[in-house]
Amino acid sequence: MRRWIIYGAVVALAVLAAAVYFTFDPSQAGFFPRCTFLTVTGYKCPGCGSQRALHALLHGDIPAAWHYNAGLLVAIPTVAVYLVGELKRTTWPRYYRAISRPWIVYALLAAIILWWIGRNIF
Repeated sequence: MRRWIIYGAVVALAVLAAAVYFTFDPSQAGFFPRCTFLTVTGYKCPGCGSQRALHALLHGDIPAAWHYNAGLLVAIPTVAVYLVGELKRTTWPRYYRAISRPWIVYALLAAIILWWIGRNIF
């Protein structure tokens, strides 16, 4: 059951990526939601610019994607590592245990917080 949920999520992400690639340009379209955190505080959240970065990445413009949200470019391979770990949980239990250690999860959380602070300072 879990595997089908993950496969469904991957298919949904692929459909969303295709829609962003072929249809939408987040920097031009006015119907995309604005970041509530940015609107209220004036500071960027860790996800600000992700729509534009994803659009640029899908079009092969890596420097623009890095400019919009460098955290997204770092997060994509990290999410892939955890997705593989979840899919192969029973066949590769050592791999799953290795990536699920608490200190790794805390380090990822710390990296997100540092990215959040750093992008608003610099």
